[in-house]
Amino acid sequence: MNDRHRLPLEPIATPDRLLLGPGPSNAHPTVLAALARTPIGHLDPIYIELMGEVQELLRYAWQTDNRLTIPMSGTGSAAMEATLANTIEPGDKVLVAVKGYFGLRLVDMAQRYRAEVVTIERPWGEAFSLEELEAAMALHKPKILALVHAETSTGVCQPMEGIGDLCRQHDCLLLLDTVTSLGAVPVHLDAWGVDLAYSCSQKGLSCPPGLGPFTMGPRAEAKLAARSGKVPNWYLDVSLLNQYWGSNRVYHHTAPVNMNFGMREALRLLAEEGLEHAWARHRSNAERLWSGLERLGLELLVPQPLRLPTLTTVRIPEGVDGKAFSLHLLNRHGIEVGGGLGALAGSVWRIGLMGYNSRAENVDLLLNLLETELPAFQSGRTAVAVAAA
Repeated sequence: MNDRHRLPLEPIATPDRLLLGPGPSNAHPTVLAALARTPIGHLDPIYIELMGEVQELLRYAWQTDNRLTIPMSGTGSAAMEATLANTIEPGDKVLVAVKGYFGLRLVDMAQRYRAEVVTIERPWGEAFSLEELEAAMALHKPKILALVHAETSTGVCQPMEGIGDLCRQHDCLLLLDTVTSLGAVPVHLDAWGVDLAYSCSQKGLSCPPGLGPFTMGPRAEAKLAARSGKVPNWYLDVSLLNQYWGSNRVYHHTAPVNMNFGMREALRLLAEEGLEHAWARHRSNAERLWSGLERLGLELLVPQPLRLPTLTTVRIPEGVDGKAFSLHLLNRHGIEVGGGLGALAGSVWRIGLMGYNSRAENVDLLLNLLETELPAFQSGRTAVAVAAA
């Protein structure tokens, strides 16, 4: 018997954390209770009824009537990949509007499905104008425009007015990343003319990571149906998944039933609060944070009209070791804030107020710690502060 890998472990014991970074966020206690329920079969009539409830509530959250709306069994990145896997055929031209890290991920994924990818770019912290998008579409004539609504790496919310109409004028599908906006920031897929969208479970929906909401409109369904070959990803092929999530309920894979228990409760809580109230709550708490940060003399990366209520990027002050202060918050106070990604690595903190965590008391707690403990991390004092922590 080989016992080299047999670890003598104690039962799991993780510390409580207040997750005020870019995600995941803390799940609602009601959602956690749902996750702990005894599993049932993924073809059980009770579960099949729950599947329909989840689909209908996702349509409400996205403000869409799309028939093909499901929670992918995978994280948000799986849903992200599904939008591309199902609609790209080799040689299709895909225009990706890159203004942050997750635009670059769309580029990488689309290239892996052998698309001809072209990009337009804005500096990180800015958004695209309708005129820029129109010029790029007229020049490149893409079949898909991929755009991030809520860019998690920068805290920018992309204005959507007119983009859907523009895509229809150019016979192009509009693909939208709503990972950091669904359930927390106004999203109107049908009114905006969005053809494909994806999100995640662990941010505005107050659920742990593990599911990737996905939705496909009629124009995208038509492109899928007209494919010359199979979708090159069996697990994410929505023509197969729709036989399970559609009226037939034909077995495709063993669904993560408890995660869908949690998603059902998360969406139920969102519907109980009401979308407009949830959006207003996130906006109010974000404005409380923004005004408090500016009162402390901290600089915000994104101009206010483009700021996400869910994710705020704060410039790390000159002379402050941003990583050391983040570790201090985590180790001393159990509070997580995020650092920068890509072009913003080392220069910003990312503060998330998403779903259950978007509460005034969380804002006030973080602002108080910034006011009282950040000065100790100024240049020349960092080592002392870290040692004291």
